[in-house]
Amino acid sequence: MDLIETIKVRKSVRAFKPDAVSRQQIEEILGLVVRAPSAINLQPWEFIVVMGEEKERLSRRLVKLYREKQISCSPGNVKPLSAEFQKRGAESFILMNPYLEKMGQDFNRFVNEGSCNFYGAPAAVIFCLDNAFSEARLVDIGIALGYFVLIAHNFGLSTCPIGLINAYEDDIKEMLNIPDNKDVVIGAALGYADPASPINEFTSPREDLENFVRWID
Repeated sequence: MDLIETIKVRKSVRAFKPDAVSRQQIEEILGLVVRAPSAINLQPWEFIVVMGEEKERLSRRLVKLYREKQISCSPGNVKPLSAEFQKRGAESFILMNPYLEKMGQDFNRFVNEGSCNFYGAPAAVIFCLDNAFSEARLVDIGIALGYFVLIAHNFGLSTCPIGLINAYEDDIKEMLNIPDNKDVVIGAALGYADPASPINEFTSPREDLENFVRWID
């Protein structure tokens, strides 16, 4: 698929078919992801791919932790958000909710437990960063994630970045034997979209470019 077309049509998917994704496919995707740029070519990203019964075990544990701790998805802001940002978040909720109503799902439960379950995807990719690096290198992880979602789409696969798992980092590190010197930054669900699920009809809106760009001539 043409890159520009991929960028236009790709979206986060929140319902997946159970069909397995092969290790070969994931290796091909990640082999392209690591061609992403990074500061002075440090290539600081590390990936943990969880599949099969281990992925199901991880999902069950994370859902249980969510129900116990009630740590929810949030934008992670350290100061109050401007009215413009709050409006965008509210708009996404309003537009998504009718699809969830078709499914008989509550928004908060669906998004939070869905995140912990990687929305039923057969594979989860955990993006890690050695904590010897400064937070500036999170930029490189973000670039790699951008490559990941686009490349996966080009392979006929769907994705959904999962930020909530960072809140359960200690438990994830224990379950997956991740060393103490590695930070869990973000995860991503990977699999085949379920076309029968109403939630996959939803596409989040984008603001006009004029809201993001200031020209200096």
